[in-house]
Amino acid sequence: MAKKILLIEDEEIMLNLLQRKLTQEGYEIFVARNGEEGLEVMRKEMPDLVLLDIIMPKMGGFEVMEKMVSDNVLKKIPVIVISNSGQPVEIDKAQKLGAKDWLIKTEFDPREVVEKVKKQIG
Repeated sequence: MAKKILLIEDEEIMLNLLQRKLTQEGYEIFVARNGEEGLEVMRKEMPDLVLLDIIMPKMGGFEVMEKMVSDNVLKKIPVIVISNSGQPVEIDKAQKLGAKDWLIKTEFDPREVVEKVKKQIG
């Protein structure tokens, strides 16, 4: 059975690129365009991994991670953060909230995404 990945991302270009690349690699992809929607999909689908954007409408990535940490079931799901800036302060906060890894949009490479995903869930 294919591993499930939830993409929580509000930029269509990034979303499409990630979805296409990860589908080609044989993963089952679910999509949410903001944090609130992301948490709903997470509870329903129980993905093996979440790729999480930090800056989004309604609820940002840090808020999503805070909610995940306080939920006994959701906190077991590994998170890879997708960040625009990659500022040490941001990365530090993400790690404290349990992020396993991160990607920086400006240095984005689809192969790197696949490597990071495989490292977390095979």
